[in-house]
Amino acid sequence: MKFGIILVRHGETRYNKAKVLQGQGVDEPLSEFGFKQAKAAGQALSKVRFSHVFSSDLQRAKQTASAIVLGNSCGQKLEIICDARLRERKYGIVEGKPLSELRALAKAAGQKCPNFTPPGAETVDDVQARAKDFFNYLCQLLMTHTGKGNSVPDYVNTVAEHSGDLHRSLEGLHSVDSNTCDINDSNSDIAEDLIANILIVSHGGLMLQWVRHFVENLKCPLPPSIDQSKAFSVCPNAGISSFVITFDQVASSSPQIVCDYLYKCSHLDTIGVQQDVFSV
Repeated sequence: MKFGIILVRHGETRYNKAKVLQGQGVDEPLSEFGFKQAKAAGQALSKVRFSHVFSSDLQRAKQTASAIVLGNSCGQKLEIICDARLRERKYGIVEGKPLSELRALAKAAGQKCPNFTPPGAETVDDVQARAKDFFNYLCQLLMTHTGKGNSVPDYVNTVAEHSGDLHRSLEGLHSVDSNTCDINDSNSDIAEDLIANILIVSHGGLMLQWVRHFVENLKCPLPPSIDQSKAFSVCPNAGISSFVITFDQVASSSPQIVCDYLYKCSHLDTIGVQQDVFSV
């Protein structure tokens, strides 16, 4: 079984530009520039035939996902499935406050961002656990659909909030009929014979821990042009990453993961790109 994941960070908000922490408590919409970034991401992905679209349930992610779907020539009728597990890291008492305050608290505690946990915040391990849980959820759902899973954990049968009938939607993996689109559309030859190509729109903090899980725990090799320090930084707004996941045998086996590209931003060249390495 082989499937693709396209992981996109939401476009810029006013708070991103002002270097103010949003986390989960500040549900800020995209700025005018953020909408331009989201539209550019949609243009870059316009020929990819997605089987499913998942998004954080926060406005900035949902609006980015909508722009990508609307710009896609293959699946404008795809349902955007919102899931709270894809939310940004919860930053506790510093949500809605300047990033400088988080850095000051971390310095006073003798720690560095982003590993410092302010009062009321999630730890980075908590965030990675959410990313891991959602990834496992996708794997088990696809394995069940293709008949490759020997057992299905209870949580697989719990459909995400606002998701609609996800199990029913799995039956339509290849339902898009278009001569101009390809579920295997990619910049690499590795994306062959995909049973699904899944778009996920999320946030910088969540995506950072998603990549750490892939690289550190599941031994996903990085593209030759990417060093680990860049991989373990926050993706720029509207940056795109692409992965292909392969299970060769049974559901209990560890997947083989290949990163096609990471934090790609060339589609933003004509409108500019914010390069702050820690802006959430």
